[in-house]
Amino acid sequence: MIWYVALAVLLGLALVGALAALIVTEQRNRPPKPVTAAPAVLEREALDAVDAGLRRLTGACLRAGRALPDLYGVLYSGERLDLLLAGTEDSAPEPWTADASGERWTATREALERPGPEGEPALPYALTVTVGTSGPDRALVDLSRSASTVSVAGPDEEVRRWARAVVTEVLTGPVGGLAEVTLVGSLAADETLNGTGLRSSRLYTAASLEEGLARTSGTPVTPAGGAADVTQIFRLIEGRSQVAVEGEAPHLFVVDASQLPQRDGALDALRPGDAVLVLGDAPAAWRWRAAADGSLDTGPLGLAVDRHAGRLV
Repeated sequence: MIWYVALAVLLGLALVGALAALIVTEQRNRPPKPVTAAPAVLEREALDAVDAGLRRLTGACLRAGRALPDLYGVLYSGERLDLLLAGTEDSAPEPWTADASGERWTATREALERPGPEGEPALPYALTVTVGTSGPDRALVDLSRSASTVSVAGPDEEVRRWARAVVTEVLTGPVGGLAEVTLVGSLAADETLNGTGLRSSRLYTAASLEEGLARTSGTPVTPAGGAADVTQIFRLIEGRSQVAVEGEAPHLFVVDASQLPQRDGALDALRPGDAVLVLGDAPAAWRWRAAADGSLDTGPLGLAVDRHAGRLV
């Protein structure tokens, strides 16, 4: 009798062990839950925080008599603001700290909220717009840092939803400030881009890109910097300066790929600080692709955008 009881206990323990091992195996094989951005990262207050940070940055640099950093992107987590630099700069003004590579400056939200010197307008970074979320972070990119144009291909509905969000943010968000937008050709009558809610004195239309560019003038500037300051990202976007022409508002031109002029020199009138956004597949320095699942491939920038800006609203 004792033998049967002992056997039953052993079998019971073996069964419990087997079940525990199965549970552990399933948990190990189960993919981790995706990290998503908190509501505070998606709301308007996040753009206010980014704008305040960029203003604090421009003010600190101007007071120190130093050049503005060659910034191409921003990540905001709700607790910190990361500035992504095209070059390497090991010394960052307060309240930022540079990482070991010198390609990322970070400031906590708490540090940015502390009383400090007044900031300056963030005009040099006025075309820094939300491209989507990257895990828990809101990801923004300065479109003017492209060497020529930024093209976004993919399902038409996704591309236009994304473009609508970008245009709306430029015209109504705090970072854009005085930035202007011109919808070119067929996009001037596109209901997605030029529909209700996008009325603005800074929104223009033009029959062609040449006509739109005729309102501006200037020569692209090559960013300065020695060989030691050059990084892979810098090489990908060299040839344009993020600093807007003093006294002139940055301008975003939005054109369909089918109406992008192909002749040589068609973009010569594009000023430093301006940008051309092409909807559809086209030759461009930055070729991005929106997917049906709402993600966005940012190509050479390497930002992993899991939910593009058009899916955030």
